[in-house]
Amino acid sequence: METDFIARRILLTNDDGIDAPGLATLVEIAATLAPEIWVVAPERDQSGTSHALSLHDPLRVSQRGERRYGVSGTPADCVVMGASHLMAGQPPDLLLSGVNRGANLGMETVFSGTVGAAMMGLLMGIPSIALSQLFGRDHPVRWETARALAPTIIRDLMRLDWARDACLNVNFPDRPPEQAGGPVLTSQGAGLLGGASIAARIDPRNGAYHWLSLKRSSTTDDAGTETEAVLSGKVSVTPLRFERTDQDVLERMRATQARL
Repeated sequence: METDFIARRILLTNDDGIDAPGLATLVEIAATLAPEIWVVAPERDQSGTSHALSLHDPLRVSQRGERRYGVSGTPADCVVMGASHLMAGQPPDLLLSGVNRGANLGMETVFSGTVGAAMMGLLMGIPSIALSQLFGRDHPVRWETARALAPTIIRDLMRLDWARDACLNVNFPDRPPEQAGGPVLTSQGAGLLGGASIAARIDPRNGAYHWLSLKRSSTTDDAGTETEAVLSGKVSVTPLRFERTDQDVLERMRATQARL
């Protein structure tokens, strides 16, 4: 295991909750990268919260151990709490978010709390990387793939020029580490999200309740996208930013407006 540290202190968070196995995996990864690790993560699962902030509710913090804290809010809340309050005066050199149970690909990155935490880190000027592990339904999540591959990949990525303008979205394939390819630099693409639906049900007290679920698409994404890379067994690395203006649509709208 490599012990040549690349940072003094690293802040870890996630969206699956402080007791999630993916966060335990991330602690192991971070221990090879820095001598000082801080964990500031949601007390419960916050999947789908994107980079939401709790502006109308108080945040409660519980200490779970040395430099380990649970927060009542969102992943983005955890980043702010960690970097601005708990680590005040000695900010992190790197933020790692994950390792998420399931890939964050294409349009899903807009909703992902894992990616949202990295976006908040970007906003706060911290080099930030989101990490996610694709998994299948017929076997346990291959945490060993992220655990084995992430330290070297993160070391290599920190040598590249990206941290001022973007955060990175890293997805590990559903392959044993010795069978995984990559990493490859990719674009976001459309991903596998095909919409959302609501299931309406009645509880034992005759009250109505509803479950929201995401629909998956079986279409193949374009070459060079993170989905195409991960499904082919590679590790995808996508730089993401806040600017999401569709320049093609903007130009079409301007042209149409000029003709009116």
